[in-house]
Amino acid sequence: MSSTLPESRTDAADPYFQRLFADRIGGANYGKGTAIYKFEKIKRAKRKALAEHPDRQLLDFGIGENDSMAPASVRETMAAEVHRPENRGYADNGIGEFKEAAARFMHRNFGVELDPTTQIVHAIGSKPAYAMLPACFINPGDVTLMTVPGYPVAGTHTQYYGGTVFKLPLLAENGFLPDFDTVPDDLWGRVKMLVLNYPNSPTGRTAPAEFYERVVALALEKEFVVVQDAAHIMLSFDSQPRSFLETPGAVDVGVEVHSMSKGFDMIGWRMGWVCGNPRIVQAYADVKDNSDSGQFIATQKAAAAALDDPSIPEAIRAKYRRRLEKLVATLRSCGFQCEMPGGTYFLYTPAPKGIEGGADFAAAEDATRHLIEELGIVTVPWDDAGAYLRFSVTYVAADEAAEDALMAETQKRLSAAKLRW
Repeated sequence: MSSTLPESRTDAADPYFQRLFADRIGGANYGKGTAIYKFEKIKRAKRKALAEHPDRQLLDFGIGENDSMAPASVRETMAAEVHRPENRGYADNGIGEFKEAAARFMHRNFGVELDPTTQIVHAIGSKPAYAMLPACFINPGDVTLMTVPGYPVAGTHTQYYGGTVFKLPLLAENGFLPDFDTVPDDLWGRVKMLVLNYPNSPTGRTAPAEFYERVVALALEKEFVVVQDAAHIMLSFDSQPRSFLETPGAVDVGVEVHSMSKGFDMIGWRMGWVCGNPRIVQAYADVKDNSDSGQFIATQKAAAAALDDPSIPEAIRAKYRRRLEKLVATLRSCGFQCEMPGGTYFLYTPAPKGIEGGADFAAAEDATRHLIEELGIVTVPWDDAGAYLRFSVTYVAADEAAEDALMAETQKRLSAAKLRW
């Protein structure tokens, strides 16, 4: 890998260990890069907007996490379990109570029958699962297929292990589904993993049953493993939530990763699980057993209580559906080309091309900076597969009246912005 890295830069002021950093994180060049992370650019633009317009409210549609606390019933369960002496100590690969609750959840919502002892293992949030699963399969030279835009963690760790990532762009003309025909024929022999995410973040697309059927058939034909990111699964609006594991044969080719964050307002609690094929689940559990010692048992018990309460995701889904419907109506009235997403709490819409009689926006990032600095409206840019903006409806609003006031102010500012499409 080192032969593909830029020439290393060291100077006398560097500590001796500067040359010891692993190539996977930059080698001797680690910490010397000048590139600015996208979200850091947004933070800087927000600081600039606040400094120049201290009396103007910042309308923040860039926040990508639930705005509400976990339900009182879940917090009360946590509070009670914290004081139980049997909950002290390491949980390792999880307790039966949580795995059994996850199995009930999968059966109740998707009709999927799973053995909690062999087909479900908890995760300290879904992010570590995407970091660990490549360790189960990727050797130097292997390939992971990743949809873009998307969550990059599995791809990052694929590269850490000496593998490479082949990107599958999610394009409007393909209904924001990957086109597997773009994978070169001579690459399939090195493909070990396909990472999917539906309902998709950030496009909001949900996957139809026939898509999953094609994925299963392709996995069997080309012999790779499927990892489906189901973090937003309970935020499905255009159909009933659908699990990849509902698909005939899916359990023979892969696993699904679930999160307690989006559908249960448990952001920050760090709870999720990996489920599906028992051999793959066991491989994940073996890597996990050498990576962490399990989530706090009281947290697992609180999560189990949440999973057994269907009213929680139902209420959260209704809230974000309502907010998205309002946002779509507001943006459409201001010239944006958007429609209600199939799922997630994100709205993915083409970025404006510039200002009438004024500057062009070369990329969505330029549009984002203009909206923040000039209008006090925060979005997230995506330029991976076209110039798009991602609006999130996880803004803080105490009630529906506050939501309506936010929409009215958003419409007022955008209507006067003279954006060009």
